[in-house]
Amino acid sequence: MEPVPSGGSTRIQGRTGKADVVIVASAFGADAIRRDGHFAWLAAAADAGAAGFEVRRELFGSAVEASFDGLALLGHAIARLGMWSVYSTPDSLYRGDGSLDRAALTAAAAQADALGARFVKLQLGSFDGRADGDGICRAVAGGRARLVVENGQLPAGGLLSQFVGLFAGLEREGAAGALGMAFDIGNWQWPGEEPLRAAKALAPHVDYIHCKAVAGEGARRFAAAPAAGDPLCAGIFSLLPRHVPRGIEFPFDSDCVAADAKRRVAWLADL
Repeated sequence: MEPVPSGGSTRIQGRTGKADVVIVASAFGADAIRRDGHFAWLAAAADAGAAGFEVRRELFGSAVEASFDGLALLGHAIARLGMWSVYSTPDSLYRGDGSLDRAALTAAAAQADALGARFVKLQLGSFDGRADGDGICRAVAGGRARLVVENGQLPAGGLLSQFVGLFAGLEREGAAGALGMAFDIGNWQWPGEEPLRAAKALAPHVDYIHCKAVAGEGARRFAAAPAAGDPLCAGIFSLLPRHVPRGIEFPFDSDCVAADAKRRVAWLADL
């Protein structure tokens, strides 16, 4: 198999020379998205200055929204507001037995293309050392969206060793660059990994970043907005590629959503 290009075109730089900022739909509140639909919040994201909008499949309220026609309509609406899109699915790249879930990957890639997304994001799942780079390349062949896998909140798909093994395995198989990483700063903390250590190890593979802090302890952890001058965020962004798109995945202040969204987009673009 020939090596796959590194996907450098996905390292998007904003028009001002700053990093592009994506607003993840759930930042407006998962319940609000389920109730009102993604369409209802697109203008708020554009008005806040977001370059991109992340669509979450698990927040669709009907099969119509998740259909190819529904995704195409949503994608056109996002583009008309001057934004590009990310398509996020809760499906995992690898099944519980460690094998590649080609059906889930093929379906997600097709849905992302219907949306017109630049990225399609899956969870890693139960990767056990078998990368199957050829299977990944075949599943996404001809697709427009860049495949990225995200570190999750469970040990299966949330451990640094799994991601190190994944990228090493793809390189051994001649499929380096077949996919990139969606680096979620907060998620590392659920399975007890150190985000800074992960950033040092995985920086060359990161194509997209989810920004959030974590509040609470143990199973009662939840996503929160980073505090002003948060040292973890500053440390992470000093290690990861400067112009990789950055997603806001923490909730906006419900008392002043529009103002908070605008402030947070400007903050994250400059961090």
